[in-house]
Amino acid sequence: MKQPLAYVHPEAKIGDNVTIEPFAYISKDVVIGNNTWIGPNATILDGARIGNGCKIFPGAVISAIPQDLKFKGEITTAEIGDNTVVRECVTVNRGTASKGVTKVGSNCLLMAYVHIAHDCNIGNYVILGNAVQLAGEVEIHDFAILSGGCLVHQFEKIGGHVMVQGGSKVNKDIPPYSKVGRDPIAFMGLNSIGLRRRNFDPKKVAELQEIYKYIYSKGLNVTQAIQEIERSMPETEQRNEILNFIRSSERGIVRRSASNHSDDD
Repeated sequence: MKQPLAYVHPEAKIGDNVTIEPFAYISKDVVIGNNTWIGPNATILDGARIGNGCKIFPGAVISAIPQDLKFKGEITTAEIGDNTVVRECVTVNRGTASKGVTKVGSNCLLMAYVHIAHDCNIGNYVILGNAVQLAGEVEIHDFAILSGGCLVHQFEKIGGHVMVQGGSKVNKDIPPYSKVGRDPIAFMGLNSIGLRRRNFDPKKVAELQEIYKYIYSKGLNVTQAIQEIERSMPETEQRNEILNFIRSSERGIVRRSASNHSDDD
């Protein structure tokens, strides 16, 4: 249902049972899935690909051109998965020639004033708190939570099931299942509360705690910790996920705070 005061380009592809409120603007090269709600004064620009069952709140701008001086007008997209909620004044820029697409997964919550820059890749069930700011080409894996006011440097990687304390300045990669915060940012323990809420087996939580003791609590460097984990702990999906994440980190992972002596919540 399109309100008469909304603008929808005649070539935009709009799914079934889509509500477009007054003063919303929908550009030409746009695809919007079924059962999505576009709030008043939302702006959906060329390259936007919005899934089914999404909610785009007033003042949000989806698929504006990148804030990158290297951008030369190439055809790129900003893609949002199903059932994602985009709150007031969120901005999601489209990609550049680097990757060609900015992606936000399904079932995400982007709270008010979040900014997602060009070529970011956000997984499923990710929560970005109010005013989280992501620079270009940031990668965030499934179920990560960034609390309000976090600033994330370009090219950073944030693992799945991570919890980042509000106001953190993220300038190192954050390995999966961890909890980080403080200034400068540091490892604060396993995100055990988040894992319990997602019904992780207690034995699996204990395994993850043991892995991170090798990495952060035994006085080993990263290479030594990886070797000890592979030597002494059985191979599991989560163990391999953590080790592969650390091995692939180009910026290095967060360190442990000198004042932090607990391994858990």
